[in-house]
Amino acid sequence: MSTLIVIPARLGATRLPRKPLRLLGGAPLIVRVWERVAAMRIADRVVVATDAEEVAAVARAAGAEVAMTRDDHVSGTDRVAEVASQSAYGAFRVIVNVQGDEPYINADGIRGAADFVERGLFPLGTAASPASSDILANPAVVKVVTDDHHRALYFSRAPIPFLRDEADRAYRDPLVKQHLGVYAYTRDALRRWVSLPPHPLELTERLEQLRAIADGMAMGVATVAPVEGGGIDTEDDLALANARWTPAPSTAGTH
Repeated sequence: MSTLIVIPARLGATRLPRKPLRLLGGAPLIVRVWERVAAMRIADRVVVATDAEEVAAVARAAGAEVAMTRDDHVSGTDRVAEVASQSAYGAFRVIVNVQGDEPYINADGIRGAADFVERGLFPLGTAASPASSDILANPAVVKVVTDDHHRALYFSRAPIPFLRDEADRAYRDPLVKQHLGVYAYTRDALRRWVSLPPHPLELTERLEQLRAIADGMAMGVATVAPVEGGGIDTEDDLALANARWTPAPSTAGTH
């Protein structure tokens, strides 16, 4: 089953302006994410999707394939869907969205998300890692709660599951999971997702996956080992990432 990975990148982030072009380990963030994903050799093709010529130029200079998109997309999934609809990418049956601010995303997270879709278990897939309860107070970290069959119940920047009574901490702590920035879709599920208008939950939490969840679409959540590092949303995140940056394996021969 052929797989396409799309890495959406936009310049409009407010918490970290011009995020894709900010330097991580001496190279633009979007290049670092592409290098890591390309080195995994999971997909048949890996493409950077952007509406900004500046982003396209640095990605192409690094050797990445680039697809130009419109500049009015509300979410990364909307941008990925535009790429998937282009004739050059029409043959791929599984489409994977790796967010352009996740330089530490690991192969297990991508494979786990895609596996749900490839095996027909869910039309949508994503990944999460067990995490310390310390993340619950951080709105920059997205949390997810699942049912007993790996289906996502809700994603939030708020502390979920919420601990009402301290005596129940032993029940709550094993349920804390940090969402990882990857989604997999069947082609039909991707089309359905972007046919829906942005949902109030999505707009309230600024979490694109809530559009699909609110519509009742089933999304499997693969639980994988914790990722050292995480998404880069703020100046502090970028500073920490630079302090511990370790280059990905060489991408020679992958593009």
